[in-house]
Amino acid sequence: MEDMAAMAERNCSLGNSRNAHTGSPMETDPLPLLGVNRSLLGNKWVDRLAPADVNTALAIAQKNGLPEIIGRILAARGIGAEEAQSYLNPSLKNLMPPPESLQDMAAGARRIAQAIEKREPVAIFGDYDVDGAASSALLYRFLAAHGLKPRIYIPDRHLEGYGPNPAAITQLCQDGARLIVTVDCGITSYEALEAAAPFPTDIVVIDHHQANEKLPKAAAVINPNRLDDLSGQGHLAAAGVVFLVLVAVTAKLRESGYYGDGTPQPHLLGWLDLVALATVCDIVPLKGLNRAYVNKGLAAMRLRQNPGLRALFDQAGIDQAPTPYHLGFILGPRINAGGRLGDSGLGARLLATDDLETAAAIAAQLEQLNRQRQAMESQMLELAIAQAEQQLAASPTPPPILVASSDDFHKGLVGLLASRLTERFARPSLVIAWETPPNGPAPAAGKDRQGSGSLRSIAGVDIGAAVREAMARGLLEKGGGHAMAAGLTVKERHFDALQNFLQEHLQASVQAATAQPCLKIDGSLSARGATLTLLEQIERAGPYGAGNPAPRFVFPAHRISFAKVVGNGHIRLSLESGDNSSVNAIAFRAADTPLGQALLESAGQPFHVVGKLKQNHWQGRTSVDLIVEDAALANPSRATRA
Repeated sequence: MEDMAAMAERNCSLGNSRNAHTGSPMETDPLPLLGVNRSLLGNKWVDRLAPADVNTALAIAQKNGLPEIIGRILAARGIGAEEAQSYLNPSLKNLMPPPESLQDMAAGARRIAQAIEKREPVAIFGDYDVDGAASSALLYRFLAAHGLKPRIYIPDRHLEGYGPNPAAITQLCQDGARLIVTVDCGITSYEALEAAAPFPTDIVVIDHHQANEKLPKAAAVINPNRLDDLSGQGHLAAAGVVFLVLVAVTAKLRESGYYGDGTPQPHLLGWLDLVALATVCDIVPLKGLNRAYVNKGLAAMRLRQNPGLRALFDQAGIDQAPTPYHLGFILGPRINAGGRLGDSGLGARLLATDDLETAAAIAAQLEQLNRQRQAMESQMLELAIAQAEQQLAASPTPPPILVASSDDFHKGLVGLLASRLTERFARPSLVIAWETPPNGPAPAAGKDRQGSGSLRSIAGVDIGAAVREAMARGLLEKGGGHAMAAGLTVKERHFDALQNFLQEHLQASVQAATAQPCLKIDGSLSARGATLTLLEQIERAGPYGAGNPAPRFVFPAHRISFAKVVGNGHIRLSLESGDNSSVNAIAFRAADTPLGQALLESAGQPFHVVGKLKQNHWQGRTSVDLIVEDAALANPSRATRA
């Protein structure tokens, strides 16, 4: 029922409440909202707005002529009365730092500008996810606008794995590349990048993943998450870093007089649609520059000037103005489907092409792959859930991490399976697909076969740090990632030791993070009050996503007048207030959960229902839908007596 962004902010601390003497966040035990200490999903409901910030919320609303609910939303996210106007209107001018505040930016921009001026052969080495595809296409479009014909190389997810490898780098050098730019990868590819040493080829690394003290050998390593980088831009997706690089390269070319003969400068703002796509799909925090990227990128996307994005929207039947939801749940899965099941380079080629026929053909292929992915995921998820439930049942206390592994898992889908397990059980999870030969049975255990794994986490549990420690202990062949998501490659002979390490390493942080599961709520609404006008005002405080969670509202004591299962385990329902007003709602993938069972079996009962508002476009009409996340009986004692 909750996506990864929602899981990331699900805890009981009221981080916006400040200690008057120290200015630091105060840890408090908030009172339950509507008296709900334990909902149908086991959550305590709390007001997201700390008591100390109520006056700030009122000041924001009064000073800016906004509804009080908008003031509450902003104040609950740490926005002060003086900042509200700029927060509601994020601009690149105000939020973009000097690009050269990033370490190695000057050297990297100078080397890329040199390649343009000298017409050198350039290769772009990207990752196979949305951020990698968008970053590759962004750099490709920039170089092509300057007359170059760069080559995009996306490694085969199943044969080569993540990131640069020596064979691929060697081949690019032998094929004539004089500059290789890695995007969304490369920060820990020491051996692979050293393969370029015998050749007259330079490397520029543009990445955003967590870095070690050791850096790869390259002409420049641009990564705001370098340990020595003080730019404060570590929240950017790779495409966001690439955009800063392009701003810096344009400045270098302008300084050298490159544009002096009438050569036009590229219109960088027109490519912010790619940056917005990557920023949303990579689930990086929507704060600072990222908010401007997404805000301006959505505006660029509305113009539908990128043939690939236009073709994807057409395939999905989306004809309204794009929102972060469309980027994360419509475009993203389709672009990722290529890397998961088919050709890893499909996404990058789609986003880089200007040929309408090519774009339409690739989009159709990705649509088919995504449907295939959905069917496969459904089958594999049953097995993963069964393994997780077995682990939970085998111990009096839940394990700190759930682990599912199988020869039947597809390595391109392990990340999705891990996300589903974490979403369902509110615990970190690891899902591993064991390699099997194309023909014949899998090798016996202990015969050095490898597993490709993906991990997902919950707020307060740094899974990326755990993976890096496992790497340091020699338990993994490869590994890396972020606090909330990581990937790894493990030999089967190390699998038991890895599980033991993760269980021990994560025990304390998981115990602390799950001691009091809470759902933070922004305010109360009634069915009559859930209007399109209100939703438009709420969206002014967006874009929403990681680090800027979409507002969550409670509908107190509403009757369920209608409920039925639709689609793949979703529940469509209608909520009715005391004045007979109603609002349509849907609880995704809820049919076999305690929440879903209660909604289906308790028609006519008054419930407190929590969820997020969303526009629903159907048969030319636009209405408000509530995406249900949790519920509680409005009068449990009366229900018990009945």
